[in-house]
This record gives sequence, structure tokens and C-alpha cells, in this order.
Amino acid sequence: MRFANRVVVVTGGAQGIGAGCVEVFADEGARVVIVDRNFSQAIKLAERYPARALAIEADVMHPAEVEKAIEKAYSWGGRIDCLVNNAGIHPPDTPIEQMPPMQALHVMQVNFISTYAGAYYALRYLRETKGTIVNISSMTALLGQKNSTAYAASKGAQLAFTKSLALECAADGIRVNAILPSNVDTPLMSQWAQSLSDPEAALARIAALQPLGRMATPQEIGRVCLFLATDDSSFMTGQGLEVDGGAALDY
Repeated sequence: MRFANRVVVVTGGAQGIGAGCVEVFADEGARVVIVDRNFSQAIKLAERYPARALAIEADVMHPAEVEKAIEKAYSWGGRIDCLVNNAGIHPPDTPIEQMPPMQALHVMQVNFISTYAGAYYALRYLRETKGTIVNISSMTALLGQKNSTAYAASKGAQLAFTKSLALECAADGIRVNAILPSNVDTPLMSQWAQSLSDPEAALARIAALQPLGRMATPQEIGRVCLFLATDDSSFMTGQGLEVDGGAALDY
């Protein structure tokens, strides 16, 4: 029960990595706030943890909705101990010439500006608890990804933001870290595969990119989030943890 009586806010928490984080934290005694635009799915997940979970409907692309979600989370829980900035999108496999700047801006708004906004509005409460922020970035922040320039750029922005914010917040006792997963078996991954000519072959190829021979589960990423949110990582801040099954070793 490493997070008993503490409150974690997870954006994009209704499915995929976000749901994995919710499950792991809840199993460790946390009170969990699930922020997602898919409200019905968020409610369904929250119902698994009666009196210990709150579902909040919000589209993180809009900073005003992020602000309202953070305020609701604090009003409900009386505190915020960890913010997991997880919400994001991965556009279909798209060469840059086929993605106009305004579409790239949309990716940046969802993947990066939401992270900025979450931290911006949560910091006042995290100072009270000397809490933590965990940003879900991606290995593409370091390695790039063909036909995913906007996505990789947004994830790179998250990583740079993590390091800069860690410097700003160190004096307040707030630690800020990022997780850089390679490939995780999520609905987002399935959607990406469906954009290709042979989805099954694509998923098999993606699994084989990891020397461990498979993709990560959302719960495995959630356990790394828990590590970064607890005193087990008390001397870590400004880091980007490569949780990639060894993929970068054979890049």
C-alpha cells in the first residue's frame, strides 16, 4: 500500500497506459482521479474502485478544461500528490508533406500543451504535498520515428519540459520525471496499426523490435510511474527513463 491515502491525477486515464497507471496506483491504496474525454469509459473504470476513484470529463487539448479538472480533483481529494500527464494522440503513419502545419499544431496541443497546462495548474497543490509529476513521453523523443515527425517533436518537447521544470521545482521539493516507453500494447497502438496496409504484420514487427520479444503492458508502465511517484525514487528528478524492453540497444 505504497500510495495509501494519497491522490493521483491521471490524464487520459480511461484506457491504455493511463488505465494501467490507474490500476497500479489504486492497488497500492491511492485515491485516483481519471481525467478523460471518453467519460463513459472513465466512469466504468472508476466504478471498480468505489469511493476511491473519481472520473472527470475533459478534453486536455483545451487548457481551460485541464484547469477545471485539476480544481475538481483537489476539491474531491483535498490534496494532489502526483500528476501523471499521460493523455496523447499518435496520428496515422503520415509523411510530413501530407501533414499541414495546423495538423501538426493539433498534435502539439494534445501531447505537449496539455502536459504544460497540467503542471501549470497542479503546481500550487503539489507544493503542499511535495508531490511528483510524471510525464509519459516516448522513445521517439530520442530516436525519432519515420512518418511521425509531429508526434516525435511533441514527445521531445515533453522531455525537454521535464528537465526544465525539474530545475524550477527542486527548491519546492517537487520532483519531475518522464517515462519513455517504446511500444506498449494499447488501443492507441492498435489504431496506428489499422492505418497500415497489414495491421497484423505491423503489430508482429513492432513486437519484434524489443529484444524481449514483446510489447509492454500498460500495467508495466504504471509500475514505473508508481516508482517515480514514491520515495523509492526520492533522489531522481529531471530524468527520462527508457522503458523500452531493450529496443534502443538494437536501434
